[in-house]
Amino acid sequence: MKTILEPLQGGLVVSCQAPADSPLHRAEVIAAMAAAALNQGAVGLRIDSPDHIRAVRAMAGQSPTSQHDRPIIGLWKQVIPPSAVYITPQFHHADAVAQAGSDIIAIDGTQRSRPDGETLGPLIQKIHDRLGKPVMADVDTLDNALLAVEAGADCVGTTLFGYTAATQGQTPPGFDLLQAMVEHCPVPVICEGGIASPSQARQALDLGAYAVVVGTAITGIDSLVSRYVNITR
Repeated sequence: MKTILEPLQGGLVVSCQAPADSPLHRAEVIAAMAAAALNQGAVGLRIDSPDHIRAVRAMAGQSPTSQHDRPIIGLWKQVIPPSAVYITPQFHHADAVAQAGSDIIAIDGTQRSRPDGETLGPLIQKIHDRLGKPVMADVDTLDNALLAVEAGADCVGTTLFGYTAATQGQTPPGFDLLQAMVEHCPVPVICEGGIASPSQARQALDLGAYAVVVGTAITGIDSLVSRYVNITR
């Protein structure tokens, strides 16, 4: 599993996603974004939903570079009230993501209650044992990062900093959190969330991030256009 993570070290992972109500929320469009990212040197991709992962995997398989040279971090966002956990919340979501072609499974790595009441450790164990995939635990705090590592996570990301009740009012990127995680976590730490420029990506790597995930600043056309339009009004 450590071998699967190795291609990510020191590089840029591009998150190719789009809002559900966007014209870009189509498998072929997401795959085209992913192809453009790989063509320009991205070391990996982060993709949401089985349909989109399947399309990206098919595209990557046609690339002259081996598809496993640049891994897909797969997830499936599913909102299941009353649980606040929405990043691959249950095992059957992880299973679908794995079957679609993901190399690494991203899950919510916090201690928040999941829709089926399952705790983090058993979920990670099932992903390892039944799917044979490494797990990226998306967390919001150092405590949750350490608990995720204890539960078996193969890498941890700062993804949920600023998006949970515990970090409400804080704005990513969480560089202080990143530094603390790098210092205390014995697994690769991935910086994700709020990286808005190449200089910030470089800063994250200089602080010890194993890799940097960038989404909106590269592929978030809807959000970026909206910001430009709002400033012109």
